[in-house]
Amino acid sequence: MAVNPIEMQKALGGVEYPASKKEIVDQAQKHKADKKVMEALKSLPEKQYDSPAAVNKEVGKGGS
Repeated sequence: MAVNPIEMQKALGGVEYPASKKEIVDQAQKHKADKKVMEALKSLPEKQYDSPAAVNKEVGKGGS
């Protein structure tokens, strides 16, 4: 799933790291992230993420 990196960064704005998957998804919803971004974030493994780069790396693995 190709996710626009700019849209991903907008969605992750304001997240305080380390952050759980739930915190990341909740923040993306507040930012009204587009459907592809939300699908990618919802497919993330349940764990703590230390930075936006860690989220992007996991999304890049193509979770779903």
